[in-house]
Amino acid sequence: MCGICGCGSPEQKQSHKFVFKREHHHHHDELDTGRLIQLEQDLLSKNNTYAAQNRDYFKQHNIFVLNLVSSPGAGKTTLLVETIKALNGQFPIAVIEGDQQTEHDADRIRATGTPALQINTGRACHLEALGIGQALIELDVKDNSLLAIENVGNLVCPSSFDLGEAHKVVVLSVTEGDDKPLKYPDMFHAADVMLINKTDLLPYVDFDVERCIGYAKRVNPEIKIICLSSTKGDNFSAWTDWLAEQMQSLS
Repeated sequence: MCGICGCGSPEQKQSHKFVFKREHHHHHDELDTGRLIQLEQDLLSKNNTYAAQNRDYFKQHNIFVLNLVSSPGAGKTTLLVETIKALNGQFPIAVIEGDQQTEHDADRIRATGTPALQINTGRACHLEALGIGQALIELDVKDNSLLAIENVGNLVCPSSFDLGEAHKVVVLSVTEGDDKPLKYPDMFHAADVMLINKTDLLPYVDFDVERCIGYAKRVNPEIKIICLSSTKGDNFSAWTDWLAEQMQSLS
């Protein structure tokens, strides 16, 4: 259940009613809004407690964790598959896949020989720290490894939910539009790394890379940006080299 958008909760329809009634029932709307804000704060507080527990576990076991976030279809799973192939066993890797339904993405990861666990969130639009903690028990992630968490495709709610990761990595494909960092500033502010993916399609789409980078830097001046193509391999080594450096810094 998400206290931000109400996804997956019995109150989802009620939250739409709050918006619908705003013009005519100001007093009740204020009460409803206050209740939703408190619900959101409670959920995030509980999530942060579980995230801290996850982070402690990761530190104790020397596990480097990335939380990959994006819109649906930005290419996160292909990115992970090609990353696993490119790293070629340099260090252990495990993957947690988040989707509302199906095991398709986890199956793609398993086909590389990499352990993967699918979390189906149903109507919920993001992963939460408690679910990640529970997944760790079943997945049995090795010490001194990379754990990649592929979040549900959504540029809103995952920005607010800490999973205990070292970094959020936002994947933006050139087919989406170069103004995404301005439209979804919370996500790009929360991310430490932005991957501009599918650069092989630049000749066929209206996407200004420099403008997108400028927008991202306006939202988050410290964000690291890598432009690449997962399918064609263009500049892919910049991404895998960064991963290797992060893993070396753990030891």
